[in-house]
Amino acid sequence: MTTRFTPVKGAVVGVDVGGTFTDLFYFDEAEGQFRTAKVSSNRGDEATGFLEGLKTFGDVADLGSIVHGTTVGTNALLERKGARTALITTKGFRDVLEMRRRDRLNTWGLWGDFTPVIERDLRFEVTERVLADGSIDTSVDLDEVRQAVTAAIAAGAEAIAVCFINAYANPANELAALEAVRAAWPNENVASSAEILPEIREFERTSTTALNAYLQPVVGGYLGKLSAALAGENFAGRFHIVQSNGGVMSTDTARKLPVRTALSGPAAGVIAAAAISREAGYPNIITGDLGGTSFDVSLVVDGETSLAAQTTIDFGLVVRTPMIEITTIGAGGGSIAHVDAGGLLQVGPESAGSRPGPVAYGQGNTRPTLTDANIVLGRINAERPIGGKLARLDVEAAKAAIEEHVARPTGLGVMEAAEAIVKVADGRMAGAIRLVSIERGHDPAKFVAVPFGGGGALHAGALIKDVGLQAALVPRYPGINSALGCVIADIRHDQVQTVNLTVDALDTAALDARMVEEADAARKVVEDAGLQMERIDIVFELDMHYVGQTHTVSVPLPVSIENGSTGLTRETVQKAFDAAYQASFSRLLPGLAAKIVNLRTAAIGRRPRFDLKTLAPGADCSLETARTGTRSVWFDGGWHETAIFARLDLPVGAVVEGPAILEQPDATVLVDPDLSARVDELGNVILERK
Repeated sequence: MTTRFTPVKGAVVGVDVGGTFTDLFYFDEAEGQFRTAKVSSNRGDEATGFLEGLKTFGDVADLGSIVHGTTVGTNALLERKGARTALITTKGFRDVLEMRRRDRLNTWGLWGDFTPVIERDLRFEVTERVLADGSIDTSVDLDEVRQAVTAAIAAGAEAIAVCFINAYANPANELAALEAVRAAWPNENVASSAEILPEIREFERTSTTALNAYLQPVVGGYLGKLSAALAGENFAGRFHIVQSNGGVMSTDTARKLPVRTALSGPAAGVIAAAAISREAGYPNIITGDLGGTSFDVSLVVDGETSLAAQTTIDFGLVVRTPMIEITTIGAGGGSIAHVDAGGLLQVGPESAGSRPGPVAYGQGNTRPTLTDANIVLGRINAERPIGGKLARLDVEAAKAAIEEHVARPTGLGVMEAAEAIVKVADGRMAGAIRLVSIERGHDPAKFVAVPFGGGGALHAGALIKDVGLQAALVPRYPGINSALGCVIADIRHDQVQTVNLTVDALDTAALDARMVEEADAARKVVEDAGLQMERIDIVFELDMHYVGQTHTVSVPLPVSIENGSTGLTRETVQKAFDAAYQASFSRLLPGLAAKIVNLRTAAIGRRPRFDLKTLAPGADCSLETARTGTRSVWFDGGWHETAIFARLDLPVGAVVEGPAILEQPDATVLVDPDLSARVDELGNVILERK
């Protein structure tokens, strides 16, 4: 089913704000021209770096739309820096957040080890009860709701969540309570499970609703600052946010549903990596986004990203909303190296971030980071730092920090200590890749690494060898890959409703009507985005299992809406379930009834295809002009005279034998002595064993 739109005039800019740098990709859709930029992030005042980056392209008022990938929500959850939040719930269920799924961070011992984001004295119980079949046993006591609101305000709560047991079956009590809350609450930071996640299972629903409320003031305030800054520059275009599912949503939706931004920035990078690798002929990839604070890994099989129905951001912080599956470890360029009490060298998870940053940045940090080690080893050019703010990097300060904090405690020389820092970080990154590949039954020899971020391409060779990957594909602009993903990402809106019926007892006419209604609502959200789209696709999935089972499988439905109906039948549902179950478990369970738990609806606004050949090197590029000289670089315990190339000047088909370093304004590509690099027709660098 398709809908046509009038193209939006003006260029679109993708903006990815990371912990250290803000990356931007400018694309004029009418002319097919692009530009890139990389500026320092201003932690705590991101709007400054945001605008500084936009202004590198000219007048902000002339831009047509801005699509932003952000880690503000992620950082707030990981650092527990969300708002003071209250919860109103059914009597007897105030401790759902604390009980979780009876899991424990530390298996052994009798002590508690988890504190919910909402303190117990801010979790209020009220009289109400809806039964599992949707019938109202006890109407909500609105006086108790008002009393809870008064108490929450008095306790200094900035946001409030409402989540009643069985509200997924009948939201009447919860919506009545929500109306009473909004009438008395002093701001818009109010979250309701009926609006956010009308899905069975009380812990996941309560956790997602609570975390949404917890993030509303933080993400809302951040987006408000950005919107105000843009308004101050007379920007009149559209401002959108990348969701954790890889799609794009409006800032209004992001303020209401900030929990959907939990993995916004990393998701944009995966979207771009998947598009680039498909075009380059590598459908099976493992992405590795190495930024200033973290290393984010994701698996792409047959050109498709992996979506998870729920994600645990940190222990006990469960978010149930579709997200690209991403594994994150604290091993970024700013990760601090230290020797622990047992004498072992550790890298991360603590990070120097953008402020003060690595020691070599000269901004006050005295502890060595992974970036400092790469600088000392000669792998990063100290005379040409990325980001544009620093004239040069302080190599001697980085050496002194490594000497004090790593070399002396371990008895190593400075260069050996710097190489050890890199190898420890490489080992942690390799472990993350094994987690998403080998431990899930995938052979890494059939996968290509796609490293990006400011530092990813410095470690690609080590990952090929440590994990046994086929090769590595370094995108044309690895440092701004996530910003490119913001530009090419589709617009997407997901909805879920609990059905809770066996296939045998299914009223197909009723489910068909519900599907059409859900599709219309989801399509409206996507249409309101205002970005250029070629069409809107509606995708339906069911969460199903056999009666008696707990865990579900995702069952895509091969139906579409025509003449106001999907034409759904029981046979269609049963065949789809059998196919999905067989694919997951290699066998069916004859004699057991299949049960539908949830209906999932996604509206996807397909963006115009981005021609990646636009990024390819020009005809005037040559291997001779790209070579800029040599310098000594430390590999495997010794110095090697290493060829240096301007990466963006390498022509299509060029082959560079290691050791070599390919430099560009947004990143550095390291070609180990036992590797070679070639440039494909899209301008990607393919790293392979000699």
